Amino acid sequence: MLPQGSRRPMLIVWGLADDELVVWHGTRDNPERRRGSVLFPGLACERQGVLALRVTLHALSVLGSSFSAQLDLNPLFISASCCSPVPALYLAQSLSADLYRRSNAGQEKKLRNTQPQPQPQTQTQSTMASEHGRTDDADQALARLGYKAELPRNLSMMSILGLSFAIMAVPFGLSTTFYITLTNGQSVTILYGWILVSLISLCIAASLAEICAVFPTAGGVYYWSAMLSTPKYAPIVSFIDGWLTLVGNWTVTLSINFSGAQLILSAITIFNEDFVANEWQTILCFWAVMLVCALVNAFGSRYLDIINKVCIYWTAASVIIILVTLLTMADTRRSGEFVFAHYDASASGWPEGWSFFVGLLQAAYTLTGYGMVASMCEEVQNPEREVPRAIVLSVMAAGVTGVIYLIPILFVLPDVQMLLSVANSQPIGTLFKTVTGSAAGGFGLLFLILGILMFAGIGALTAASRCTYAFARDRAIPGYKLWSRVNHRLDMPLWALFLSTVVDCVLGCIYFGSSAAFNSFTGVATICLSTSYGVPVLVSLVRRREAVKNSPYPLGKFGPLINIICVVWIFFAVVIFCMPVSLPVDTSTMNYASVVFAGFAAIAFIWYIAYARKNFTGPPVARKDDFVPDVTVGMTINGQDESPNNKNEEKDNN
Repeated sequence: MLPQGSRRPMLIVWGLADDELVVWHGTRDNPERRRGSVLFPGLACERQGVLALRVTLHALSVLGSSFSAQLDLNPLFISASCCSPVPALYLAQSLSADLYRRSNAGQEKKLRNTQPQPQPQTQTQSTMASEHGRTDDADQALARLGYKAELPRNLSMMSILGLSFAIMAVPFGLSTTFYITLTNGQSVTILYGWILVSLISLCIAASLAEICAVFPTAGGVYYWSAMLSTPKYAPIVSFIDGWLTLVGNWTVTLSINFSGAQLILSAITIFNEDFVANEWQTILCFWAVMLVCALVNAFGSRYLDIINKVCIYWTAASVIIILVTLLTMADTRRSGEFVFAHYDASASGWPEGWSFFVGLLQAAYTLTGYGMVASMCEEVQNPEREVPRAIVLSVMAAGVTGVIYLIPILFVLPDVQMLLSVANSQPIGTLFKTVTGSAAGGFGLLFLILGILMFAGIGALTAASRCTYAFARDRAIPGYKLWSRVNHRLDMPLWALFLSTVVDCVLGCIYFGSSAAFNSFTGVATICLSTSYGVPVLVSLVRRREAVKNSPYPLGKFGPLINIICVVWIFFAVVIFCMPVSLPVDTSTMNYASVVFAGFAAIAFIWYIAYARKNFTGPPVARKDDFVPDVTVGMTINGQDESPNNKNEEKDNN
């Protein structure tokens, strides 16, 4: 259905009836029939004026005389009147495929009449048929965006919500970065910094959800950047944003699992305060965590729906257990003034005002991964509705969870200097032990956080592998033919998973040269993902939000303001998150986020000059010059897909 108040699009359908060309045109409520001898068919849609498209649809030639008698305008009307954000090329694909199915309808009906009547379906069979129908609809929508469906659609909205919630992993993310805010402001930075970044993240999530509802593909922000840009700049804009997204996905996964390894080793410190993990112990533990996450992704991909849902309940239960335990077992409690008004940035070395902004890295890093779940669009039923909802709801849930988790901790916070003196910058285990008064109690609470770690590590690697697969599918990564393969026995892109795992394991070796490596990983992850989110939003703003005006998930009149908040914050975040947590710095405590960022930028630049500049055209995008007479798009009468994506595949095979 069309939005209220919008004008009805014009529909023009051409067909053959009794060897004579017949034209139906007008609106659904007032179709008119005329005869004529026009040589090519056409389609017209109302989009701020009439956008006329001339497309040859050879499927019409086989419709025969039954077409004029049995034509029902409703499905064709719906296909032709999809809202304006859908590229015109794929409207034509939809109409062409629809007409092709109609050309076979009569034969199928005759065949059914000559066969025995089937038995009535059971409830289970009916449900399976309904789900299969929804899958076909989602796959056809994906085909109209230029891609072939290769991954099973077995994830629900709740599963995507759980995945996004798992990647953000609020209690885990806040716990592993606690030293940042203890150094830069303490209570005020911890609590109000979290609230501030949560509200900004909600603006970013809403901006992405509005765009995702229009273009639900695994390419995510990379694909959106291309579709929102002009044809001239679409390849370079999508290439840059794709690499930002890819590096962001890799480094978020890296930072989650690396901090998880540090947290696992900190559990030993609870029982042996003299234990200090060396570089090799930390790296080996990190590699073990990466291996477990990779194995679960490879051989448990069919169970990701269950895993993601369990994550929601595990996280909620963990927060409640930690809250109740800390408040009931604490011998001493801080005052309300300390919790809500205490500010001390003396340990940072930064000016007091600036130190608050440096401390925002804790909240910004934790609230970063929600946009990564767009990579799962091709594994979800009705992704244009479910994924945007999951993105926004996960940020809202994360914001509330963070407040509930942080306030009790601030009320029972032990001596700050003692916490900052912990060897591996992971004070949460020591905090739990001190408050509960026992090593066993501290480890029990830490175990709950470690459980969240595994959900986060698995979820982040899932999203990273899908992002790698989507980017390689459009030939934007060296070795793209290998990384874009889907293992149909495991129902997942195995080689993309392998590449993501290896890249993270290699990057982890930076720890041998810098004890502040984790700070570098969190910084570059936050910078890359935030910037990748900002590119499509900025392009949409520059082009006056034309493509999202009729989004199924609209922001309405507040859209421009929300988008501007998003872009301004991201520009600011790039600056502050390249800075070290505290001053002074040396080679071992320096924040190497800018170095890692520059390294990947160099790789992307070399690849672009050597190959992509002449061969990379970006994802399939509709252009004006695509619409010329006597050129068939979409589904031809022999059922072969002529989408741009498959043309690239044929070219590679040749």
